[in-house]
Amino acid sequence: MMWVTWIGSVAALGFALILALAVLRKEPGNERMKELSRAVQEGAIAYLKQQYKVVTIFFVVLFAILGVISWGLGLLSGFVPFAFITGGFFSALAGFIGMTVATRANARTAWGARESLNAGLRVAFSSGTVMGMTVVGLGLLDISIWWWLEEIPPIMITFGMGASAMALFARLGGGIFTKAADVGADLVGKVEAGIPEDDPRNPASIADNVGDNVGDVAGMGADLYESYVGSIIATMALGAVASLGLDSITALQAIQVPVSIATIGVLCSILGTFVVRAKGDASQAVLLGALRRGTYGSTALIAIGSFLLVILTLGSEFLGIWAAMIVGLIAGNIIGYFTEYYTSDHYKPTQLLSNEALTGPATTIIAGMSLGMLSTLIPVLTVIGATLAAFFLLGLYGIGLSAVGMLSTLGITLATDAYGPVADNAGGIAEMAKMEPHVRERTDALDSLGNTTAATGKGFAIGSAALTALALLAEYGNKIKIVRGADGHVTDVVMNINLLDPKILIGLFLGAMLPFVFSSLSMRAVGRAAGDMVNEVRRQFREKPGILEGTERPDYAGCVAISTQGAQREMVVPSLLAVIAPILTGIIFGPFTVIALLAGALTSGFVLAIMMANAGGAWDNAKKFIEGGAHGGKGSDAHKAAVVGDTVGDPFKDTSGPSINILLKLMSMVSIVFVTTVIALNDLFIRIFS
Repeated sequence: MMWVTWIGSVAALGFALILALAVLRKEPGNERMKELSRAVQEGAIAYLKQQYKVVTIFFVVLFAILGVISWGLGLLSGFVPFAFITGGFFSALAGFIGMTVATRANARTAWGARESLNAGLRVAFSSGTVMGMTVVGLGLLDISIWWWLEEIPPIMITFGMGASAMALFARLGGGIFTKAADVGADLVGKVEAGIPEDDPRNPASIADNVGDNVGDVAGMGADLYESYVGSIIATMALGAVASLGLDSITALQAIQVPVSIATIGVLCSILGTFVVRAKGDASQAVLLGALRRGTYGSTALIAIGSFLLVILTLGSEFLGIWAAMIVGLIAGNIIGYFTEYYTSDHYKPTQLLSNEALTGPATTIIAGMSLGMLSTLIPVLTVIGATLAAFFLLGLYGIGLSAVGMLSTLGITLATDAYGPVADNAGGIAEMAKMEPHVRERTDALDSLGNTTAATGKGFAIGSAALTALALLAEYGNKIKIVRGADGHVTDVVMNINLLDPKILIGLFLGAMLPFVFSSLSMRAVGRAAGDMVNEVRRQFREKPGILEGTERPDYAGCVAISTQGAQREMVVPSLLAVIAPILTGIIFGPFTVIALLAGALTSGFVLAIMMANAGGAWDNAKKFIEGGAHGGKGSDAHKAAVVGDTVGDPFKDTSGPSINILLKLMSMVSIVFVTTVIALNDLFIRIFS
């Protein structure tokens, strides 16, 4: 059934192409709008070119290392280095295609909003759908290529490692870029100069709009490509082993199930996009309802389609496979709903957070942190419940299937996420092009909704990361068993571990620490890059007083260059941490300490990622709630306090938080790919120092 993945890939990529052409046929607006859109396009491409130069060095070095291990030492398949490259290439390509369409859809969305809210929504959502379908289409294409070569588990884990590595660079670098620009635009523009962040007099305005694309579109696309293929290949790798415990099912059938579910997900997501529409005068609640119709409709179709798949191909006795997938599908929607509850200004948590702005920035920060911490409760309980249910049904294979189920709607959930940056850019262009006030009101409505859907998308990504990392942890235990020649079932290696063993405790403590160190490095990176941006904007205001008077043109390119340089400089060390930590731990303490390291990182990283993403989303929407007229509106003391909260939340939700889920999976995949080498080096280390 390898042809199933080709069907899914062709359907997704074909639909993405149709939508991309439809978006490009839309009217891009007047000359000023075209000029602004081109500036954003040029800035985004310039950033990606610089990023790819840095990333290419990393991939060449790791390709050489894998080549030595594969071709020189014979410890890995000769395909491994090439699989690593394809994973990184397709991950980057997914982000690049999505960003290319998004940077052309921004002016078209603003122009559509002149006509109606629905017209603007359709352009922005179509652009987001291109991103979603490109991610799932390229993911299934890469899986198809290596499946055709009949190198399923080891090679696919390696291309998953390449995808994760590229995603970490893209998400982290893009996050640093966008938040450096955003902080400069907010603090100096809004708070100090008293002008909107998208005012054409704000030197950081173009950099801010560029950042929306390189961080929230290109970075997010690479991120979710990695999440998508990671969940599928982890489950395929476990499928061969799981089949030994399932009567009358072959290893090939167990391997085929996750890709078949993914293909059904593609087709159902395409159908779901056709019901996302609203009336011209729709409220934000109506817009949210339109997006929900698409996602919930796709969810229902996938549940029905996967049920028929199991019944027709395996038989009713294997409904446990369908049930495990449904567990993940339901868990994803629960996490998505409660993410929306804690971050949307339609609900009490964010509204109460906006009240804290009345007493200043300090109480705003305290309340936002409290909200973020509390918001971890339901997602953690949900993942616990999903893990127990899936394991009860089908063991570790069931946990992998639940992760696939959670991401089976990615084609449309990513569309609802990726449309947000397009709407944000559209609002910026409307402001800078001095369009009619009702246009900005409509783009702001789309943007505010986009903040909520973006937070929901992050919730899906983080939740699936937890389940995928568990599946990868099991696969790592299986690899140890094979290399060490251990007896027993695959779960014996992972589950029969003495938690009081000092090496296990060392691994747990090191693993629990890593997400915090990683987040510290990435947030400090944003702080330093943002400091450079703030100084540049202040310098321009000081040296060119005509900027605020509207008689001099700001140096937009200078701000774009500062964000680019800061992002490239700061993203390297945190990214290397994910590769070096598990390898070094394994060499010194052995492979079982690495299991503890991965477990510690998973538990602390999952909770930390949710807290940061939800706190950041709530701060952002609390600010927008005030800008909508609450507590004195724009320019009030409450608004200034909310801007400070949003500034703190920016790196939480768009840099550190979403990067943690990539960190967890990349560490797991690095551990699996290098397990043979690490065990050999650990044996050598013991002989030398014993």
